[in-house]
Amino acid sequence: MKYDIHELSLEEKIGQMIIIGLNTETSVKNLEEIIEKYKVGGVLLYKKNYHQNYEEMIELVNKIKTLNQKNKIPMFISIDQEGGRVNRTPKEFKNLPSANKLVKKSGEEDFVKRAGEITGKVLHKLGINMDFAPVLDIKRFDDNHAIGDRAYSENIEEVSKYGIEYMQALQENGVISVAKHFPGHGATKTDSHFHLPKIEEEMETLEKEDMQPFKKAIEHKVDGILIGHLKISKVTGKLPVSMSKRFITKYVRKKYRYNGLVITDDVRMKGVRMRYGKNNAIKKAFLACNDIIIFKYDNDIKVIDKIIELAKEDKLKMKRINKSVMRILKVKEQYALKDEHIEKDEAFIEDINNQIEEIRQKVL
Repeated sequence: MKYDIHELSLEEKIGQMIIIGLNTETSVKNLEEIIEKYKVGGVLLYKKNYHQNYEEMIELVNKIKTLNQKNKIPMFISIDQEGGRVNRTPKEFKNLPSANKLVKKSGEEDFVKRAGEITGKVLHKLGINMDFAPVLDIKRFDDNHAIGDRAYSENIEEVSKYGIEYMQALQENGVISVAKHFPGHGATKTDSHFHLPKIEEEMETLEKEDMQPFKKAIEHKVDGILIGHLKISKVTGKLPVSMSKRFITKYVRKKYRYNGLVITDDVRMKGVRMRYGKNNAIKKAFLACNDIIIFKYDNDIKVIDKIIELAKEDKLKMKRINKSVMRILKVKEQYALKDEHIEKDEAFIEDINNQIEEIRQKVL
């Protein structure tokens, strides 16, 4: 289905540029406000939203779809699903090994590609249409580092090769793939969930190493790039790259000629929130020319009204809003997103678990 941007109001356009993280019970209770009043373009699910339970997850996804049927544009229903320690699937599903473990055992049998295919099938079956994966960061520290075993390899070529395979497997199964964390969280020692990490590497090193897997993913038509809350002092000053219009324009849009989705990491992560304030961070992310801003629901989301006011005051340019919304609509059209209900399928769980267990036995 084709969507006409001219049929959308300013409020609907701003809504399309937001993905709300449902990280509290309150957020789930207030879905009607989130979806019907603010018409957000997507939601990000966590295990706590469905108590790790398959049946509850299906009910939640269907509730989201039902509420959004009153709106003109279907929703992104997104998740962080990587396998290993970043696992958001219900407890009824077995967990796939981490990216690094899969690569170490890949040889004659490509476990990464199989894992990507399984993940794509599971997410599609659960009604999830966007995954914040693959991780295209380079492994520079031990397994317990913020990235650690979430990265495919210490080797740039392997990160590119396996990351693209995983990305394509998701796409082939109807799941939008968002690669993360540009320009490379592997180059930092700290975790952006709790601090504002500083990249010590020179830009020349980042361009030759950490940014290369993202460049390759762009060449292979990745749907979205997630921008990390990472500081490069000599380039972005006090700002993280996620809030630097200059950095996003120069390195994502111009250097790599990328016209897909640019998405922030959650701008209410502690490191960003403590530095800029939870609402000011959101405004800065909008003004930095990200297409989609992710932020967790935090008692209220009235900050959206303030973003709309910025647009009405011409501080957030309509031309820039329209560019972002057109990119969003293009991806939603490409994947033919629909707000149709999904059905439970117990037989699918048994079959997919057998496939996961086969990989686990060989890898772990």
